[in-house]
Amino acid sequence: MPFKLNISDKGKAWKLETESEFLINKSVGENISGKEIKSELEGYELEITGASDMAGFPHSINVEGLGLKRLLLKKGWGMHDKREGVRLRKTVRGKIISQSTSQINLSVVKQGSKPLAEVFPDQNKIKEEAKPAEAPAA
Repeated sequence: MPFKLNISDKGKAWKLETESEFLINKSVGENISGKEIKSELEGYELEITGASDMAGFPHSINVEGLGLKRLLLKKGWGMHDKREGVRLRKTVRGKIISQSTSQINLSVVKQGSKPLAEVFPDQNKIKEEAKPAEAPAA
């Protein structure tokens, strides 16, 4: 199963899909070399900032291992309830990346020699503004 990678750098995100087995058994918060993912990313150092599995459960840096666990959460990470004093039990996955992981978030720690705009030229295109269709003259 391919991993969907989101590489963020200074407010811009680059998307990539890879079949590489290199990321398995890495953990959230760990730094990796960019050339292990794609040869054009040589010189880049990337940090794994988060991930989610095929069912959409996020990987938590506070849970060891790679299995699912139900945590009682209040404010902060994983909670979107704005009511005061609410605690909810949420399912999260451990911080180890496995075959069940589908999406991985990475951020650039160290820049390489080639800018990301050149590595991903198809994602660097400026979107054309849609022109309204003109009504035919009657």
